[in-house]
Amino acid sequence: MSNNNPVLNIGDWVRGKSSEGELIIGYIESLDTIRGVVKVTVVKCDNKDTITKTISILSKHVKKLPDSKAINKEQIRFLIDLAILTGDEEWFMALSSKLNSMKQLVDGML
Repeated sequence: MSNNNPVLNIGDWVRGKSSEGELIIGYIESLDTIRGVVKVTVVKCDNKDTITKTISILSKHVKKLPDSKAINKEQIRFLIDLAILTGDEEWFMALSSKLNSMKQLVDGML
């Protein structure tokens, strides 16, 4: 993709603008490298009607978000909410495990 983005992949979190000018955050469901189009499932948007929909966007109109480096309980809880919202059971389980490990570490110090 020639928009100075790192290589985009299915599952990557991106932010960008829809063809209607809406600001969106979501994850890539599929890509068409020949046409330069990505299909993004929207989890945040300034138009509430677009949330949870999968929309097509030119890849040059999206930017890959950096991978999460959640380090505290509140960040992990927020990511757990995202995992639930997106129906990603594997991610939910991994985040829940990380949160439980943090709780056990704190409980062991008391």
